[in-house]
Amino acid sequence: MTIAPFSGFGLGLRKPHYREFLDHRIPVDFVEVISENFMIDGGRPRRILRDVRAHYPVALHGVSMSIGSADGLDGAYLARLRALVDEIDPLFVSDHLSWSRIEGFNSHDLLPLPYTEEALDLVCANIARAQDALGREMLIENPSTYIDFAPADMTEWQFLDAMCARTGCGLLLDVNNVFVSATNHGFDPIAYLDGVPHDRVRQLHLAGHSQGAEMLIDTHDRPVPASVWNLYAYVMPKLGPVATMIERDDDIPALAELLAELGAARTIARGALREAA
Repeated sequence: MTIAPFSGFGLGLRKPHYREFLDHRIPVDFVEVISENFMIDGGRPRRILRDVRAHYPVALHGVSMSIGSADGLDGAYLARLRALVDEIDPLFVSDHLSWSRIEGFNSHDLLPLPYTEEALDLVCANIARAQDALGREMLIENPSTYIDFAPADMTEWQFLDAMCARTGCGLLLDVNNVFVSATNHGFDPIAYLDGVPHDRVRQLHLAGHSQGAEMLIDTHDRPVPASVWNLYAYVMPKLGPVATMIERDDDIPALAELLAELGAARTIARGALREAA
């Protein structure tokens, strides 16, 4: 994998905080944006992103590539994303191990895949096409899921390992998603974190979740809970240099609150690496 390691700490760039990022130097090492929000050339969002990029490395994080689509990838979408990539020169380009599009219909949701050899072939073909179109390797994020499929040929972490080996892509390891899916489906999150290919992880997501009627929901609307911090502390010593980011997409607090959470991530990472040394 040619994606260079990066060990910084960052935040998602969200609309309520645009002005602060434009007017002040915020103590973050990078920002992450939702790719689709900036893929239309011209207009205020693209100008803001260019201005922010002048001061911070930017990671592009997509939600609509539909890597698991049986219809293949949308060529027009890839062309728009490539134009954004060429202009911004991002730190990472990522999307999710999921599908959202079929026969021209976009569900605007991150739908789960069966972990079968057939699905692996499909996903790897789509990742290869995306990487060719973008001219670079991608990071693929593990999902949070609310149903699973039987039978399966492999676990999710085995699927991720095989996917990386076959395509050369990297991993965006979402620690909150690991906890949510493990709780919903009854598997051991430690086995998951032990099983993913550690040398392929280039970025980590940390976020909060909510308790639904019968399962946990990946809502990104509250602070990172102790359960996720504990898994973060566990996995950090297993990884090389890796970027860590706090995700918050709803009920977005003041920037100072998110910076405090990011400070907690720095402290936990330093402590975990010190204990492992």
